[in-house]
Amino acid sequence: MRLKIGISPCPNDTYIFEALANNIIAIPEIELDFEYHDIAVLNQKSQAHELDIVKISYANYFEVAEDYILLRAGGAMGYGVGPLLLSKQKDVKANENHTVAIPGKNTTANFLMRYAYPELKNKTALPFDKIEEAILNKETDLGLVIHESRFTYQDKGLHKVLDLGAHWEEKENLPIPLGGIAIKRSLASTIGRQINTAIQQAIEWQKAQNKLSDYIQSHAQEMEAAVMQQHINLYVNDFSLDIGSEGEKAISFMQNILLPNFKKPIFITC
Repeated sequence: MRLKIGISPCPNDTYIFEALANNIIAIPEIELDFEYHDIAVLNQKSQAHELDIVKISYANYFEVAEDYILLRAGGAMGYGVGPLLLSKQKDVKANENHTVAIPGKNTTANFLMRYAYPELKNKTALPFDKIEEAILNKETDLGLVIHESRFTYQDKGLHKVLDLGAHWEEKENLPIPLGGIAIKRSLASTIGRQINTAIQQAIEWQKAQNKLSDYIQSHAQEMEAAVMQQHINLYVNDFSLDIGSEGEKAISFMQNILLPNFKKPIFITC
């Protein structure tokens, strides 16, 4: 069986999936065809049902929950991992008059910004790696940044308006549910557990390597090695192996806001 799988080229995803992408860990009778896209594109592809297995924003999951179910492994969740709202000026207080660049409508980053600043309505979606530039060029008042921008924004002269993840943690005392791996419900009952186990095995294999591979670095492209390692250290953790009860609570909280009446299971059973 050949399956189409989409992940991002970010170091946390390539770290997790390297052993599967390079056939170091084989899944009996299953071949995976990998695609690499920005998270906003992956969200769109899930809505078009183009991929059998896909890394998506947890907030986007509730747009496609009828057709996909979440795996327990392979995602990004944790404490201190949330997106940042940035400005070119110091000490800015966000208000309804500000324009803001976001990395996608259905991203968890946008969900967390709505949670903290429901008054921010004037939004423009940009690729995540173009948002800092848009702030610096005064094309937008504020920018919602994710991924490696957490580590580099100060070097570019930008200033933090709010750590949206820290705000969420303070208010809800829950880990930040960024993105997870979803599989089509039509496949989940037969191979869902098998795929979930293979991802866990791939993470354990990667831990034993203790290095930044050519595969990870080639997909990260211009990112410095130290930033890649920071990225991996932040976004790959125990929640990546299994979301656990805390992770379930965080995603259920999100569901109660975005899709409260949905009755189907949202996680595979392992």
